[in-house]
Amino acid sequence: MRYKLLDTIEARLLACGTFLSLLLIVFIGIYGITDFQTAKTLALVFAAHIFGGRAAGIGLCILNGFGAFSTIFYNFYIEVLIVCFTYAGFVLSTTNYLRNEWLIKFMARLTGKALEQKERIKPFGWIGIFLFVMIPLPVTGPVVGSIIGYMLRLSLFRNFSATFLGTLSAIIVWFYCFDFLEQRFHMIQYVFAAIILIVLLPYLKQIKNFIVGKKK
Repeated sequence: MRYKLLDTIEARLLACGTFLSLLLIVFIGIYGITDFQTAKTLALVFAAHIFGGRAAGIGLCILNGFGAFSTIFYNFYIEVLIVCFTYAGFVLSTTNYLRNEWLIKFMARLTGKALEQKERIKPFGWIGIFLFVMIPLPVTGPVVGSIIGYMLRLSLFRNFSATFLGTLSAIIVWFYCFDFLEQRFHMIQYVFAAIILIVLLPYLKQIKNFIVGKKK
C-alpha cells in the first residue's frame, strides 16, 4: 500500500506542496535576517490566505509598498501551495489512503461547500471552474474550485488549469482595483478593514470560545 500511495499523483502533489513550503520558509527566513518588516508582511499575507483572505493578502502587500509583479507572484505562489496540499489531502482521504480524524473532518467541510456549488458549475465544465475561482465571493476560491473539478471528473490538467488561471486572474483584478483606490481615493485602508472583518466573521465563534477558554 505504501508503494501505491507514493506512486499516486496526489502524493507527488504533496511532495510539491512540501517543496514549495520549504522554499517559502527559507525566503521568509532570509528576509527575517535582512528586513524584518518585509518578513512580517510576507508571513501575515500567508496567514491571510490560510483563512481564505485572498483579497486581504493582496491588500497587505499594497499597503506595505509591494509592486505589481511581487504582489501578484507572491499571492499566486501561496494559492498554488495551498491547493497542492488541500487537493491531495481531499483525494487521499476520500480514497482511504489517509484516515486522520482531523483531516477527515476538515475535508468533510470542504466537501459540503463544494457540493453546494457543484450542480451550478457542472453544465459549464472548465469555464465554470475558471469563473467560480475568479469571482471574488466568500464561498469561491481555488481550494473549493479544485475539489469541484475533481467531483466533475475533470482531468488533473483541465482542473488545475481552470483553477490556477482563475486564481491568477482574480489576483490581478484585486491588485489593480486596490491600486486604483489607493492612487486616486486613498480608500484602500477602509476597504481592507472591511475585507478583514468579512474574513473573520465565520471564525468569530471559535475566537470567542478560545478567549473564554483562556480566561477560565
